[in-house]
Amino acid sequence: MQYGSMTRVFLADAHSDERKALRVLLRDLKMEVVGEASDWSGTLDRAPTTGLDMLLVDWAMLPASLGVKALADLRVACPSAVLVVLISHLDARHQAALSAGADVFISKSDTPERVAERLQSAADTLRV
Repeated sequence: MQYGSMTRVFLADAHSDERKALRVLLRDLKMEVVGEASDWSGTLDRAPTTGLDMLLVDWAMLPASLGVKALADLRVACPSAVLVVLISHLDARHQAALSAGADVFISKSDTPERVAERLQSAADTLRV
């Protein structure tokens, strides 16, 4: 990605109100939402086709039957994307998310300012 162009983000979260809040936050950060999914299969089907730079996915949406393999599957489907995982409760799961291929984790309980800071930091890793 060239410096100065918009970061293209795919949102994957089961909750429409959370996706809406994230869209507003991303727009404020001058990032473009290129697609959304409210379920796991929609994420795997659509995300790889969008030309995304960053995939923002809610940990709770990942199928429990797959565990951290679900993130590994996302990494394979979107190998060049920065993979950001949203987690409701910080615990040992964030280490599992990072181990499975996530680049960044963000707590949903963080302030909007902190979430914005973490997203901008993740986007900055795309700049060459």
